[in-house]
Amino acid sequence: MIFPRECKVIGRAGGRPCGDRVYFLSRYILRDTGEGMELLEVTPDPAAQGMMRPVKEARVLAHAGEVSMYPKKVQIHNRALLVQLASESGKRCCVFFGHDEHVTFVLDPDPGAFTRIHVYDVVPPRPSLSSTIRDLEEAGMFGHLDIRFVHSLQDISEVEADVYPCRAAGFGRTLDSDPLTGGERIAGCLTGSQLARECYGQDFSLIDICPLQRVKDEPFITRCCRKEREGLRTVNGKRGVVVHWGAGPGEIYRAVLRLVENGGVP
Repeated sequence: MIFPRECKVIGRAGGRPCGDRVYFLSRYILRDTGEGMELLEVTPDPAAQGMMRPVKEARVLAHAGEVSMYPKKVQIHNRALLVQLASESGKRCCVFFGHDEHVTFVLDPDPGAFTRIHVYDVVPPRPSLSSTIRDLEEAGMFGHLDIRFVHSLQDISEVEADVYPCRAAGFGRTLDSDPLTGGERIAGCLTGSQLARECYGQDFSLIDICPLQRVKDEPFITRCCRKEREGLRTVNGKRGVVVHWGAGPGEIYRAVLRLVENGGVP
């Protein structure tokens, strides 16, 4: 797979105003032909001077029939998305235009070349970890890391319980708003269990819905309301990182960076 890191190494040519010279930073040229666009790899003459330099070497990487143009503008820094879109194009090479008219391409796309990070979260209400990661990914914040995310969400409403964690999720009877009378099945976690014991004693059963309990793949990222569990950890024998339940975008972004930089090893 060839997917340039920076759009400044990619040029587009529709004519020859400077003859056979190319911009000195160019390494790839998308050239319009009568049959479509082709992709060339070029080497500007390193001994030449000036912004436009003679081409020392050139070779065609993809012919016009092998190149497709993605029809919509995209966030060109969302590299995982572009590789996926390119793999669905049916062509060896897919060309993308950014919202600012910058251009890039993916040649021989391979989604498997990206590291998969498994995201464990719960709904309802909004799965803030999973949703924030999607927002950051869409903005291109993870583009330089060559990672993609696999989201695994547990729907708490499918748990057969009498009492649920909090009113914010829209449940009728919740631990934060309604007293226990005895014998209830509580959908909760270690914190919910501790609260119930301290307020009502032991007469209840707990159905653990903490995302940490569902970790089965690595590397992973999940969230927990217990501060002592934050950071790089091994959970169920799998390596990953844990953020606090209410972590914001900055904290989540830094946690992903830390996970990647440390290879997921605590």
